[in-house]
Amino acid sequence: CFYCPLSEKKRGKDVIYANEMIVKNYEDVINEAELIEAEGTGITGGDPLIVVERVENIIKILKDHFGEDHHIHLYTSTLDYSKINRAEESGLDEIRFHPLVEIWNKIERTDFRKLIDRVNIDKGIEIPLIPHLKNETLHLLKNVDRYGIDFINLNELEFSITNLNSLDSFGYVAKNDISSAVKGSEEMAYEIKNIDLNTPVHYCSSSFKDAIQLRKRIERRAKNTAKIYELITEDGTLLKGIIIAGREKLKEIKEEFEIDENMISWNEERKRIETSPFIIEEIAEYLPYKCYIVEEYPTADKLEVERTPLN
Repeated sequence: CFYCPLSEKKRGKDVIYANEMIVKNYEDVINEAELIEAEGTGITGGDPLIVVERVENIIKILKDHFGEDHHIHLYTSTLDYSKINRAEESGLDEIRFHPLVEIWNKIERTDFRKLIDRVNIDKGIEIPLIPHLKNETLHLLKNVDRYGIDFINLNELEFSITNLNSLDSFGYVAKNDISSAVKGSEEMAYEIKNIDLNTPVHYCSSSFKDAIQLRKRIERRAKNTAKIYELITEDGTLLKGIIIAGREKLKEIKEEFEIDENMISWNEERKRIETSPFIIEEIAEYLPYKCYIVEEYPTADKLEVERTPLN
């Protein structure tokens, strides 16, 4: 889709990610779910039902490990009932359809209604609010409202690195200086909420997703992954001190400054020495190596958001 916000590392590629972690085996999915204390799982893409057998396996593994109460929902644009039924039979709890934009204004001329009638689990529509497609959106929602779906989820349209040029070509701009949301998308949500629909309508803003959903997830992951020397901030990020020196200097620094074994370590992936932000502030001026306090997300990719030099 022209509005797809997927990153370059995911878009158009046959890969599996559990949040920010690339999945090498199904055990990685379980590990990530445990680290964030997940009570449920959302399976999305692209369209995950392109690889329906893989979806079946993941659903079964999650249900076997966490139990039947672990709620699993899936996003798809397919109208292929055989694939949906396979996911349903595997234990899927809920399906969220995002029909292709091309059929929004002719949904009644597709097999979507027949498909909805055959699906026995919770089912609904989830789409972004695209201002220049307001008429098509209204046409879609007024029709599916008669199909017996359980919910309508509306998401605020957002800019991303990968959809920036596409959205820009339609003349879209950000709604303010601190948001990636598209101006006019939220206003469209309020208009739709005032329409007399029988189906429950839910709206998710960009700010809610980032400030509430994402923050809660990273706070839980920080609690479960932070090393003893890492400081968890109010935002759920991690503060640590780093020393840009070789591994062979670790023992020397530890002994010279009498640093406890648990309060300093070597990061093989980043090729650096790490310690407490409090310790690095005390010793930086005495070291011939570059020292920083860094702030990172506690996610698998350890995204660095700030770096403060100390010497």
